[in-house]
Amino acid sequence: MGSTLPSYKGHRYPVDVIAQCVWLYHRFPLSYREVEELMFERGVIVSYETVRRWCAEFGQTYANALRRRQSRPGDKWHLDEVFLKINGERKYLWRAVDQDGNVLDILVQNLRDKAAARRLFRRLMKTTGTVPRVVVTDKLRSYGAAHREIMPSVEHRSHRGLNNRAESSNQPTRQRERAMKDFRSTGGAQRFLSTFSGISPHFRPHRHLMTAPNHRAEITVRFTIWEHITSAAGHTTTT
Repeated sequence: MGSTLPSYKGHRYPVDVIAQCVWLYHRFPLSYREVEELMFERGVIVSYETVRRWCAEFGQTYANALRRRQSRPGDKWHLDEVFLKINGERKYLWRAVDQDGNVLDILVQNLRDKAAARRLFRRLMKTTGTVPRVVVTDKLRSYGAAHREIMPSVEHRSHRGLNNRAESSNQPTRQRERAMKDFRSTGGAQRFLSTFSGISPHFRPHRHLMTAPNHRAEITVRFTIWEHITSAAGHTTTT
């Protein structure tokens, strides 16, 4: 999962500038150039290439730190797969969330066969360190075959209408896919979505379930957490 705190050694920009750029890029459907423009409006001159490097260098570290602070995942997992267009080829984004909508893991794969479903099940158990009580999927037969092999003692519910939570959780991903005009490589899609699924949900509490004051209080807490995980003791800057 990487180190607890990122190292900013060799970077001449303040930590809060780096963290702000990474937050803007992963929280909103913005391009690197649009982040550059927003920072310029705030009086910070930074190139879009520098923003890209910061996102690549620090984004996953931030996402991992946020995941470590999450509560234990729920015991009901919703699994779903949607297609992605990568360089004109169809790939599949496999995704798992718990009953509270918390993202457990994502995996970009070439196929949606039994081997792909099996790989997702194994990765989920390794990532979470747990086995669910119930797994909810759509009617894809690959799930059933992999389930019987990997976790036969776990209840498996297969019905399209039961899996709305996983399907609706893909909406932010679709927004980013459109903003980025599709992904350019499988590895690039996996890296971005792994970071995105760790950072973006942190700033998306269930707004529809909260009053406005409660929502503001929750966001304040989440920004405090963000400031903590993006800071590092002994930060130094160089030219």
